[in-house]
Amino acid sequence: MHRRNHFHLLLLVALLAPHLISAQETLSDSVAQDIPTDTQVSKPLNRIIAVVNEDVITEKELTDAIKTATKRLQSQGVHIPDDPKPLHNQVLETIITKRIQLQHAKETGLDINDNELDETINRIADENKMSLPEFSRVLEKDGIGIEKFRQEIRDEMIISRLRDRETKAQVNVTDGEVENFLRTQDTSSIGSDEYRLGHILIAMSENMNSAQIQQRKERADLAYEKLKEGVDFSRVASEFSDAADAAQGGIVDWRPASQLGPQFVELLGTLQPGDLTQIIQSPAGFHIFKLVDRRTQEVPTVIIDQTQARHILIKINELNSDADAKLKIVKLKERLDKGENFEELAKLYSEDASNNSGGSLGWLSPGDTVPAFEQAMNALAPGQISEPVKSQFGWHLIQVIERRTQDISIERRKQAARQAIRARKSDVVIQEWITQLRDQAYIELRLEDDD
Repeated sequence: MHRRNHFHLLLLVALLAPHLISAQETLSDSVAQDIPTDTQVSKPLNRIIAVVNEDVITEKELTDAIKTATKRLQSQGVHIPDDPKPLHNQVLETIITKRIQLQHAKETGLDINDNELDETINRIADENKMSLPEFSRVLEKDGIGIEKFRQEIRDEMIISRLRDRETKAQVNVTDGEVENFLRTQDTSSIGSDEYRLGHILIAMSENMNSAQIQQRKERADLAYEKLKEGVDFSRVASEFSDAADAAQGGIVDWRPASQLGPQFVELLGTLQPGDLTQIIQSPAGFHIFKLVDRRTQEVPTVIIDQTQARHILIKINELNSDADAKLKIVKLKERLDKGENFEELAKLYSEDASNNSGGSLGWLSPGDTVPAFEQAMNALAPGQISEPVKSQFGWHLIQVIERRTQDISIERRKQAARQAIRARKSDVVIQEWITQLRDQAYIELRLEDDD
């Protein structure tokens, strides 16, 4: 693997789109498969065009995916290049990358069960303001079987979880990094800026020789010349770029400065909207960036109501039925009503880690507990003990100790900083991991020469 300096790693963050497609994109992209396009071919659609390990990709799969990409570009007002080969190659590479990840997930035993999938499908229907039967009818009307749609969503969920697992094992954020991040933000005039970028990548691989690298550089030079001549960035990106975002016209949507890294932000800081960077080389290839827009996000003050509470929990499990657990909690409530000490009973009987501290849960913010628990807790006055409350964990007795109004702006800033640092590190890890998976895979392309 090439040695990568810090600046090169930071550049790679702009290559990655969000890992899990949104509900609206899923629906619109699926519908788009019925949109005709002049990129269709007249050869048999069941022809195998690529072999990926023991799997195959057919021409029909590629044609359907090209229709989707073409529809997306057209909806953004992007001119479809006269030469269809670059778009075909970009879409095929996307399919290959997805296939390799799904194969790896299967090899490692990662899957999404039907209950998780059902919850996600229901959420997508809700976001589209439809019941599940209505959503299914819309899909069927547009020629998309619900089972095919379910499989597409399952695949995206698997890939998202696979990537999360990969980054969790490799990405760590220390308290020192968070503090340093916040100090830099406080002393920087661009700490709260967000950027919308255009990006073109002329990709390289590690096994390219100097002549091949020179050819890629010349292709980057040609793309840059077209941009300087005034050709629309999206059009040049769709024709030249090898990045995953080429199918979106090369647009990388709003990214906070915190996710781009200080050196990359320093580079963008010298540009005005509409300006281009020079061609920048990294181990991934040759990059051209355009600053589409910049905006400043105000850091809000966050004040919330918090509750200090404790509880006693009797769990429901194979050794303790729902009826048995409820009976135990009712008897404990009777003892409390007779004046026994809540803290002492929690130490003796509560079936969770809080028993060591007398059932104390500390200061709780909205959303820290499950809805059934929070609703019952919010109805109590300080000092009051609830009636038995059932949640997904079992049966509870809850006592509110105190309430306060708290400014958690600093905690939220630390949380946001930790998330931004993790996202920046994760982008680099995922890019390298995908490259490794692809290098280890057997890939045979069977595309015929169109000339």
